[in-house]
Amino acid sequence: MKNITLSLPEDLLKQGRAYAAKHGTTLNSLIRKLLTSTVESGREAKAKQVIAEMQKLKSHQKRIDWNREDLYDR
Repeated sequence: MKNITLSLPEDLLKQGRAYAAKHGTTLNSLIRKLLTSTVESGREAKAKQVIAEMQKLKSHQKRIDWNREDLYDR
């Protein structure tokens, strides 16, 4: 794992530490979970958007009804 440095206002840092302690976790773990949640929800939203676009394309396609005889009309 890589380490990073964050700059936070002192009051936010205190509130974050208090919140984490109240919920039996560390500030580091809390930030990691929040970041993971944010990133994953962005991926999920993008996946839903792609699926919706694919469904639009599929609904606009015309069905081709043909048979072997039609292909080889002599």
